[in-house]
Amino acid sequence: MKGKRIFGWWSVIGDMSMERKLLLVFLIIITLPLTFISVFTYKSYSESIQGNTIAYSEKLIDQMMDGVDDYIEDMKRISSMPAYVNDIKQNLIRSNHYHEQKEIMGGESGSATLLPGDFDLLLSIQRGIEGNISFINNIKRGANTVYIFDAHGNGYYSAKDGGVRLDLDQSYKYWSQQTKDSSGEALLFGTQSFTSNLQSTRYAFTVVRKIVDGLLNPIGLIAVEANISNLENRVTELDKVTHGKSLIVDEMGMVVYDSGKKLLATDVSDSELFKRVDGKSGSFYDTVNGKDFLNIYSSSSKTNWKAIISIPVDVLMRDVKVTRNTTLAATLSIIVLALIISIILSFALTKSLSQMIQLMKKVQGGDLDVMFRVRRRDEIGLLGHQFNRMLARIRQLIQDIYRIEEQKKEAELHALQSQINPHFIYNTLESIRMTAELNDDIEAADMISILGKLLRYSTSDLSGKTTMKQELGYVRNYVELLNCRYPNRFVLEIDVPKELDNYSIIKLVFQPIIENAAYHGLDDNKPQMHLSIRCEMTEQMLFFHIKDDGCGMDKITLERLNDGLQKESPPKKSINGGIGMKNIQQRVRLHYGAAFGIEVYSELGQGTDVILSLPLLEPEMIRLSD
Repeated sequence: MKGKRIFGWWSVIGDMSMERKLLLVFLIIITLPLTFISVFTYKSYSESIQGNTIAYSEKLIDQMMDGVDDYIEDMKRISSMPAYVNDIKQNLIRSNHYHEQKEIMGGESGSATLLPGDFDLLLSIQRGIEGNISFINNIKRGANTVYIFDAHGNGYYSAKDGGVRLDLDQSYKYWSQQTKDSSGEALLFGTQSFTSNLQSTRYAFTVVRKIVDGLLNPIGLIAVEANISNLENRVTELDKVTHGKSLIVDEMGMVVYDSGKKLLATDVSDSELFKRVDGKSGSFYDTVNGKDFLNIYSSSSKTNWKAIISIPVDVLMRDVKVTRNTTLAATLSIIVLALIISIILSFALTKSLSQMIQLMKKVQGGDLDVMFRVRRRDEIGLLGHQFNRMLARIRQLIQDIYRIEEQKKEAELHALQSQINPHFIYNTLESIRMTAELNDDIEAADMISILGKLLRYSTSDLSGKTTMKQELGYVRNYVELLNCRYPNRFVLEIDVPKELDNYSIIKLVFQPIIENAAYHGLDDNKPQMHLSIRCEMTEQMLFFHIKDDGCGMDKITLERLNDGLQKESPPKKSINGGIGMKNIQQRVRLHYGAAFGIEVYSELGQGTDVILSLPLLEPEMIRLSD
């Protein structure tokens, strides 16, 4: 009973008009999915936004840390500059030598009496070093201070903003102690607080490196110091995007920078936040003062610094609520609008379909001149456009069939003519040869005999396939004919393995290349021109080197020739009737594939090498092994 009821409803739907069917389909397809999507979106978005925020924030943190890493790498490069500036090294050596002499003469250099020339010497050293420091200090924006010390701790510096450490002696001792076991590599020190000569407390991070001479002996120390303001802009931009607070710590738990600037240069290694930051990157939730936070962190592989950003969960979920309300409103609006559009389309579509059905009936009756009038760019309009194109294509195919039949008849006539012409030429050449022999003109008879062989080879077997042995024999006959015309001017050497005698190859591949070498590469200053064909065999390919020692060609001509060979345009027959190298390239690629062909190498005055690549297919390999 139930089955009959379902069948009855289905029968009612099937008997509906196309307009009502489309309207019903539109109602089901639009209303149900949009209703489901509106409910599903609210639930899934609230779950996924946190994951997206984590991924996006990690990407932003990585970008920020990459910027910090690049800045520190620039500081390290700056710290290496004294190794390449001889003026700095020479002045450091002079400073070390002076203070060593003072220690020998009067104990500590500070207690030694200055000699008349000492002041000028020290002033010269100071100007030489600090002048270079000023140049170094202007290379990198934000490197506020650069210090250079000699081996005795005497400091030279140049600060952009005048902010110089008052505790320079203690800083040198600390830096010197930390770098004593290094071999000249740059060491990074996190944020430290210090009092400047302007009586203000400042925070900076520093790159320190030993300065060594040509024998790798330490002669001094360089410290490149950057103010934390270089981190401030990057962190502020990150906090603005994520609506959170950022913290940067080094691997020991010392704060390099924090958004509130309240924890600068403090140790947070015992804090719960630092203990949970484990691994290269990640995220976790925690509660501070009753407020939930999402903490996202990432580490730098170069400095081992960790950047942590804490985002309040209520701020994070605020967007979810806004998105929920917006989604529901948009869904309802779309459903109402879609229903209105569905009613309009259901009527518009059926009208166009009826018109197309009438046109199809006319085509079925043999009328191919009908055309569907495309009024809109919807699916029906596209279908009508394709219908018109199909009819135009059918009409074009009918015309093509008529034209092909005419061309076929014409080709048959040419084929019959081509069978007559070669026989006439063979018989005529044979008559001329016999006449030359009767008149004792042996040389002319031989030339005519060779020409007859060449002509018979090139015009026989319309399939164009031959064996390697026959093709090379054709080349030998051609060179022999050339020597008849130019006595002893050409020497041909062929080095092709006998195993390739039965290799199947298309006809007229080598001869046009030899012909080009003879007519375009012949050097009148040489008594003979040496031509060679050498085969190089790999597992899957054959490479034939067709070389000559002629005049060669310049680079521009060679590039133009190779560019022409690579183009897909059809070969043009030369004025003299030759088929040319372009023809060889096209025939080889058409027969064997685009991976094969010819390539030309040449130097002016050194000759030309044409490399022909052909496949060594599996059947050929079996034949060669036999």
